[in-house]
Amino acid sequence: MSEHTVKSYDEELSHLTNILARMGGMAEAQLASSLQALSKRDSDLAARVVAGDARIDELEQEVQQFTVRMLALRQPLAADLRHIVSALKISSEIERIGDYAANVAKRAIVLNQLPVVKPVSALLHLARIVQEILKDILDAYVERDIEKAIQVWNRDEEVDDMYNGLFRELLTYMMEDPRTITAGSHLMFMAKNIERIGDHATNIAEILHFVVVGTPIKGARPKGVSVESE
Repeated sequence: MSEHTVKSYDEELSHLTNILARMGGMAEAQLASSLQALSKRDSDLAARVVAGDARIDELEQEVQQFTVRMLALRQPLAADLRHIVSALKISSEIERIGDYAANVAKRAIVLNQLPVVKPVSALLHLARIVQEILKDILDAYVERDIEKAIQVWNRDEEVDDMYNGLFRELLTYMMEDPRTITAGSHLMFMAKNIERIGDHATNIAEILHFVVVGTPIKGARPKGVSVESE
């Protein structure tokens, strides 16, 4: 982004990007910790994830206050306006990602008290893909990398297909052994939370494309057929 006549304006725009980068890093860490809490059956770690969600909420409030101040004082136009307004949208997307990570942690606390169930490994595989996507889009935001953003956007269908496969696996698992219904139900909700994190990462990709290019990504978002509607 080109320098402005007023140096402090550029510093404010950089500060805004830095807050979002911090938010994104925290959301990544929250997701990773919630998954570790599940795989290691570590309920203490899961509880820390739940408690840590409040810090992401605080940063979202900071972004909102800072953007309102910039809009009022700087009266930005064109690319600057897109940059500032998009920060509001992206902070909201990251806040929701943090919420979903906390939801996974809450379910992990309950699941850790039940006997180990086989589909956990499949859920963790889905989660690893979503972690990659989340990291890529947060890197793309900091670097203003449109190609990487489009790659993330195109992977939404991959996440949907993996989620649908896991959904069917869990249904089969619970039908074959009713004793696993409680654990299986929690895993279904966790899988949906993880799939939604992928959706929010894709939303950020669309926002970033508009910020940098000034137009939406062409074409309909690649989506898998939802197994929940079958």
